[in-house]
Amino acid sequence: MLESELSEAKTSATSARATRSDGVEARARLLHAALRLFAEKGFANTSTRELAAAAGVNIAAISYYFGDKAGLYRAAYTEPMGSCNDLIVCNVGEVSLEQALRLTLTQIVEPMKLGDLVQLCTRLHFREMLEPTGLWAEEIDNGIRPAQVALVLVLCQHLGLSDPDDDVHRLAFSIVGLAIHLFVGRDIVQALQPQLLANPEAIDAYTERLLGYALAMVAGEKARRQPSLGQELRS
Repeated sequence: MLESELSEAKTSATSARATRSDGVEARARLLHAALRLFAEKGFANTSTRELAAAAGVNIAAISYYFGDKAGLYRAAYTEPMGSCNDLIVCNVGEVSLEQALRLTLTQIVEPMKLGDLVQLCTRLHFREMLEPTGLWAEEIDNGIRPAQVALVLVLCQHLGLSDPDDDVHRLAFSIVGLAIHLFVGRDIVQALQPQLLANPEAIDAYTERLLGYALAMVAGEKARRQPSLGQELRS
């Protein structure tokens, strides 16, 4: 009797694990199919029937795992690379300029390690900009804006400013632009110098160089604001 019960329990547990495994796989297939189709066709022009067929799942799986098509779109938009809403905002006064810049650049560049998947993610983000559903505006308000404000405050602290002026904002955008260019110009980099993004180690090395460039930009801005310092740097 006990052996029978143990056997049934083992079978049940095995079945439960298989179900969970199948569920994880089905959700992942849906997410990948959605990422590709939404990037190619946009939210409005992609049907739930197409999504289910591309993922090889029952159409009911969309509502089961994501609630509805909008929920699946949000997941495809945010999960693979992470949303800007998930950026860690450095606390002014608790980190050095180098630490703040390293954190900023690393968070932006890290998703490049996803390989070809990052290209689909980038295309979907571009599609969202062209055909907004509201996620891009939400990302700007809840993720990009706080991170940018924090970076500007760190720069002000380093430059000895009580309030940011337009040039500080220009500097902050330019620093972030160093990293953003890797996404926008990924195809060009891979066509001309593919070894620069060939593996995680190469991407880490690229990030480290970006940090050096960003520090040089800040030093240049500081010298511009203090002519005597600029003269010393040039001599």
